[in-house]
This record gives sequence, C-alpha cells and structure tokens, in this order.
Amino acid sequence: MESLRSGGDASTRADAALVTRRRKLDAVSRRAVLDEFEPPRGLWTPPDGPAFVGWGAATTLSSTGPDRFEAVRSAADELFSRIDADDAPAAARPRLVGGFAFHDGHEPEPPWTGFESARFVLPQAQVVWSDDDVWLTVNAVNPDSEAALEERLDRVATEIEAATADNGPADPPGVASRERCPSRSDWRDQVTRAIGRITGGDLQKVVLAQSLSVDLDQPISLPDVMARLDRSYPDCQRFLFQPGDGPTFFGATPERLVSLSGRTVHTEALAGSTGRGDTTEEDEWLAAELLDSEKDIHEHELVADAVRTQLAPYAGSVQTGQRTIRKLPTVQHLQTPITAELDDAEHVLSVVEALHPTPAVGGLPPDAAWETIKETEAFDRGWYAAPIGWFDAAGDGAFAVGIRSAVAEGDRATLFAGAGIVADSDPDREWDEVQLKYGPMLDALE
Repeated sequence: MESLRSGGDASTRADAALVTRRRKLDAVSRRAVLDEFEPPRGLWTPPDGPAFVGWGAATTLSSTGPDRFEAVRSAADELFSRIDADDAPAAARPRLVGGFAFHDGHEPEPPWTGFESARFVLPQAQVVWSDDDVWLTVNAVNPDSEAALEERLDRVATEIEAATADNGPADPPGVASRERCPSRSDWRDQVTRAIGRITGGDLQKVVLAQSLSVDLDQPISLPDVMARLDRSYPDCQRFLFQPGDGPTFFGATPERLVSLSGRTVHTEALAGSTGRGDTTEEDEWLAAELLDSEKDIHEHELVADAVRTQLAPYAGSVQTGQRTIRKLPTVQHLQTPITAELDDAEHVLSVVEALHPTPAVGGLPPDAAWETIKETEAFDRGWYAAPIGWFDAAGDGAFAVGIRSAVAEGDRATLFAGAGIVADSDPDREWDEVQLKYGPMLDALE
C-alpha cells in the first residue's frame, strides 16, 4: 500500500508556496559546513560538476510500495508548482536530496532506521560549490514573512563564516571487531546454488552481496570520514544521507546510475572486476587480463545490453562508448559509457525507475534475480546498491548506485559489497573480489 507524507516545517498541499533566497559566499570548506549543522543532512560530491551540502528539512517526501517513484515525482511536482526562487541561477536552485531502498518491500528496521522505501528532503539550507562560486540558498514553504526568510539567510551565512576553520580530518576511529555475513563456507554454498540456477536456465546472472558489521574504537565522525573519502577517492561519487538523528548512509561509489540535463542522459555499464597490482607491470598485466576475460566480458555485456534496452523506450538515440578499464585504489573494473538523447522531456526519476536495478547490482532476468537474492541473502540490503542522489524543479538531477558504502551510527557500522555471479564464476575468486570492494569504507574507518 503506497503512502506519502511530508514533514519538517511544511507540506505539499495545493496552497503551499515554496520560497527560496540565495547569496554568494566566500570560499568555505565542505567538511566545516557538514560539521557545523545538525541532521537531516545530505552531501553530494561528484568527480565533476557542482557539489553541495544541505541540512534541515523544509519538507520531506516519503513513499512506500511499487508506485514510490511516481509518488515522489508527483509530490515534488506539486511542491515546485508554486515556487518563488527570486531568479536564482542554476547552481543555487533548491533541490530535493535522498534516495530509494533496493526493493519496494523494504522496512526501515535497524541498521536502516529512518530509511524508508523512498525518502527525499528539501533542505532548509544548502551550500553549492559550482566552478569558482559558492552559493548559499535557504528554502521555506509558506514562510511567516519575506523578512523572516531574509533573517534566516543572514543568520546561516554568519554561522557558515564562523565555521570555516579547517585543520584537516582527525584520525579514523579504528575497527575493534568484525562480523561477516555470510561465512566463507556459506558463501560457497550460496554461489554454488546460484550457478545451478544459471546452468539450469532460470538465470543469466545474479549479484549476491555480503555484509561486514564492525564495532569501532570510538564514535564515527562523519565530516572526517567524508574528508578522507574526498582525499582517497576523488574520481568517485561521494555521498552522505542522514534522514534524522539516527543512522547515516555514506559511500564513495564508482558507479553513476544516471545524470539528466534537459534531454541528455549520461549513464554507464560498470561490471567485471580484478585487483590492483603491487607494481606498475603487475597492474597493467591484471588490466590486460580483465580486458581479455571471457567471464568478465560476458558479465559486463549483460549489463551494457540491459541498460541500452531499458533506455530504448525513452530515447531517440543511444550511443555506447568504448569499453575501458576504470582504475580505483583497490580494484579495477570494466567500464562502458552510455549516452542517450530522449525523445521527449522526462523527469530524472522516470529514468531512474527504468534503470533500477541494473544487472550490475541485481541480475537477469530481474524478477528471477530478485527472487534468488531474497532467498539467498541473510540480511536486508536497505539502501545498499540502490539509487541515491538529487533532483530539482526542472526534473534534472543526478543519481548514483549506492555501492562501496556503509550505514553507521555511533560506534558501529555495517559495510556492504557484492559480486556478479555467472555460469563460470568461482566462489573463492568471487569472495576475494568482495573483500577488495570493502576497501574504500575500511580505509575511511581504520
């Protein structure tokens, strides 16, 4: 049963008016801004393009059930239908930030407390870093007065100016203990059963995930963790979403789900993995082996073909770039860029719904893969491997796939990683691949 609500200091009723005001700021540290303000909080730092931090909730949109994408889209259209943005430049326009659970049947239970099947927040305030400019925007629905909003703008700007001191991130909290799910022997059994389904014709591919729960030596500092991810993974999409006072979902994902500007869609296929070498020669040998691997190329092409098929109903043209190697600090992937020009204007959430889940995180056929995942995995994926990102009043936006990620609260974090299983997968090799994929989060915590 679908549900939809809004919260914070506003609603999306028909007479609601969204008012936003903005101003330029001097240079300010993202870490300092994230550290200064209370949740709900969201952070988006792409390898290229504007980055932002938002906090507070002018309104919140939540939904459950199979119509959750449409429910959020409709509520957002209503919210943005009466907007007074004071001719804001594109970088300073208000945006909703949030995401979706991997599956519409998700329940927000620990460690995913507060993370509903779909949840988006319009921040009370957001700072956007675009080219050489820094913009502060404050948002309110039905504000008491124009003067009150201007006073808030002044107050927040003053608070940000006082928060600019940045001495660099503190040391990581340290990992005291680890608990894996599943065990290595159970993983072998899971992969063997999945291969049996594939060879039996029920599946072409399925992605099986693992979780790694860690107790930390001290409570996690999210601003410091994100600063370390910025430093170590600048070529990845760094993200953070904290819907309330409880857990935070964060990560440094190499996988873009979609970005939409006007009618131009950018996405990619990212599947097929190997490790990094200890020397330049070994690293290049591993990359060449990956480019020639029949197993990995087969897995990769399943993903690329599915993405092209999912875009076809919307696109007048779909162009596929050259398959290359994507090198990250602990792992290398096969990557193929895909660009599409849409026939008609579409909301980014329509494209997100069409693409999720890609075979890179789910499998083929999708329904059979999901049934295998439900029957096999002993934990709830929550928002892991699901769409997380932002969109604005024009329906433009950007979403990533929430991999290389963790959900954390206090002195405990749960990390997630997965591997694509095809007919000739080897359980032990897939286990080793998953351990490599924990690297970004462990590096930020240890």
